[in-house]
Amino acid sequence: MAALFARAGLAMIPYASRLPFVGPMVAGGGRDIPDLTLRLPGVDVDGKRVASYDQVCGVARRDGIPATYPHVLAFPLQLSLMTDPSFPFPAIGLVHIANRITQHRPIRATERLRIDVWATPLEDHPRGKQFSLRSEARVGDELVWEEVSTNLRRGGGKHSGSTSGSDPQSSPSAESLPATATWPVAGNLGRRYASVAGDYNPIHLHPLSARLFGFPSAIAHGMWTKARCLAALEPRLPDAFTVEVAFKRPILLPGTIEFCEAATEGGIDFGVRDPATGKSHLDGRVTFA
Repeated sequence: MAALFARAGLAMIPYASRLPFVGPMVAGGGRDIPDLTLRLPGVDVDGKRVASYDQVCGVARRDGIPATYPHVLAFPLQLSLMTDPSFPFPAIGLVHIANRITQHRPIRATERLRIDVWATPLEDHPRGKQFSLRSEARVGDELVWEEVSTNLRRGGGKHSGSTSGSDPQSSPSAESLPATATWPVAGNLGRRYASVAGDYNPIHLHPLSARLFGFPSAIAHGMWTKARCLAALEPRLPDAFTVEVAFKRPILLPGTIEFCEAATEGGIDFGVRDPATGKSHLDGRVTFA
């Protein structure tokens, strides 16, 4: 993973693609999303790593793994794809705007998984261009989990373009839902989550590195926020469900956030907001299968 993040960092250096020996490794050389599918054929779940992940994300102990944990297993393939020289954008600087996960059944920690990752073609977005990373986990030939992770490349947006994937369908804002819990978020949360999830994007690690990208302090990982919300909802979740979220505003570290939720017919609407301003950080919906 360190080598992949180093490659992602190279793409941020002006004219790095022109340097001998370095240029062929730098993403940003393609004009469209490459037609590549990456695969890990036999992935064993590390029980100790899952336990550490559970602790960071507030997940209660259970027999299986959290619905968000296969994202951690797929992330090295996602980063490999986004740092491929044929990929049109640098990985660092992309904005994760939405994420949808479908758990077809619980995954046991003893099961061996096959992980596949590929990307969808570019689409217009009001603020730039968007694409989605598609990930699937199988046990043998059985599809047990899938994810659509939508990312935005800012700049040159077309307001008439598609905005698919940017919001959970018909999900109300966290600003209108009742708050049921208040959670403190520590200043070192980004480093703690990175240590268990492998996502060492500098915007999450330290105020100094975050300021290089325009943030006043480090910000929480969006997938930590989603995992923390699902941990709060887990006692009411069935074996099969779809959970989709839109990431609205970054959570600055350290800070305090409110968790909001309301039961609906066939699911739960939920979200996270800033208790001081009432503005939404995350809007989400769980739909029961």
